[in-house]
Amino acid sequence: MPSACELCAADGGELLYRDAKLRIVLVNDADYPGFCRVIWNAHVREMTDLPAVDRYYLLNTVLQVEALLREVLRPDKINLASLGNVVPHLHWHVIPRFADDRHFPAPVWATPQREAATAHTLPHLADCLRERLATLHQHP
Repeated sequence: MPSACELCAADGGELLYRDAKLRIVLVNDADYPGFCRVIWNAHVREMTDLPAVDRYYLLNTVLQVEALLREVLRPDKINLASLGNVVPHLHWHVIPRFADDRHFPAPVWATPQREAATAHTLPHLADCLRERLATLHQHP
């Protein structure tokens, strides 16, 4: 584990779910309620560094988080991104987007298009997401 890797050293946000392979965190960003990261626990740089079964597990989890955020927040769009240029530790951003958010239609990392938007959140969002994620990979 590289000591300089912030995702090896810390959760990377408010922990919502963790298992032996990955964790899901809520990013503390008032402009983007529901912004989650799905982070591979082991220090891995690229998707193709994972065996096929783990790639499937990670991508399936990202898609499940997307579906959950769509159901709970009803955003206009969901952005999925796996960049890792600044933090080269495998993680995916799952970002609910609204037509009136600060950057829409540009990426959240672009120059803002407008002032802060109306809040699109629910009270106790983290608790709601944590509860729904508790059974993420359980099978009947």
